[in-house]
Amino acid sequence: MAAWGFLAIAISLEVAGTFLLKLSDGFRLWHWGALSILCYSSCFWMLAPAMKVLPIGVVYAIWAGVGIVAASLIGVLVFGERLGPIQLGCIALVLVGSIGLRLTTTS
Repeated sequence: MAAWGFLAIAISLEVAGTFLLKLSDGFRLWHWGALSILCYSSCFWMLAPAMKVLPIGVVYAIWAGVGIVAASLIGVLVFGERLGPIQLGCIALVLVGSIGLRLTTTS
């Protein structure tokens, strides 16, 4: 699998882990917390091969940036959280930066 594919899977697992961590209610609902830990652990197993090929700064910035955007969307759509205009603008900047990194990086 290509480095970008590993990165995409790592991002998906990290976002799933974050969603499950929210569902765990501070680990009060331990089964969601345990699944969250499993997702985070699996995420790092997928992130490692991407870092063998792509620059670490690019991998980390895209991983974190796309994770921020996805977690924010989940917060709004699933948990009914609200974001103000400035918050949305800042999240948009993160997304633009992540897309820019992807478009300008070759493996």
